[in-house]
Order: sequence, then structure tokens, then C-alpha cells
Amino acid sequence: MFQSILVPLDGSEHSQLALRVACKLLDPAGRLTLLHVPEPLEHETLLVWGVGVVPLDATLEERKKVGRTLLDKAAEDAESQGVDGDAISTHLSNGDPRQLILTAAKDESVDAIVMGSRGLSDFKGLMIGSIAHKVSHAADCRVITVH
Repeated sequence: MFQSILVPLDGSEHSQLALRVACKLLDPAGRLTLLHVPEPLEHETLLVWGVGVVPLDATLEERKKVGRTLLDKAAEDAESQGVDGDAISTHLSNGDPRQLILTAAKDESVDAIVMGSRGLSDFKGLMIGSIAHKVSHAADCRVITVH
């Protein structure tokens, strides 16, 4: 079990699964940090936790609003899985997701990062790599990627 876990959330089913795994791996007295980075989208997407569709042309403010709702729903989900609400913190940050995840992990002194992998096409994955892959190679703590 881990005393502190960071879960980056992007709204995908994989990140929802990562949250479930993190809740199981978290010590009952542990801390859970949820992070969302409202990235520009390449296509319209349906987010989990009942948040709804994010239009392709959504502004940063619209993406932040959806991100806040996503974090609130994820915190509720974690509480329903037994995590103490006082042990959950949520963060909405703007910028490079990889760097923000690594910074949050360091700032929060987490024992582990549990994150989903949406997966990229083989060619695109070879060319630029995934955020999960980049984080796993640069993090100072354990990284658990959930597929």
C-alpha cells in the first residue's frame, strides 16, 4: 500500500480505471491527489463521470470548467470507494501535462503516480510517445500505468 498517490485524470475510461486502482492501492490513512490538465483537444470527446461532450473548439475557460467538474466527480468517486474526503486534494493546472504531473508528484511528495494510458496509434506513438511513457521514465517515484 502507498501513503500518497497522484492520479492524473484526462476524462478517459483509462483514467477512471486508474483512479479505481489507486483507491485500492492507497493506505487507509493515505493521501490522494487528483490532477487535471485542460489540454486542447484534437477531436470531440465524451468524458466519463457524466461530464459530457467537450466540443473541439472549446475555449480554455470552458475546458477548465469541465476539468473542475471532472475533478469533483472523481473526488466523489474516490470517496465512494472508501477514501477519506479530507485526504483528497484536487488540482487543475495549465501547461505541459508531462511536466505538470512530474512537478505535482514532487511537490506533493507522492509515493506513486497511477495513471491511465489512452494509447496512440503505433506510428504516432513511435514518433512522439505517450505522456504516460514519458512520465514513467522521468518520475522519481513509482509509476503504475493502467490499460
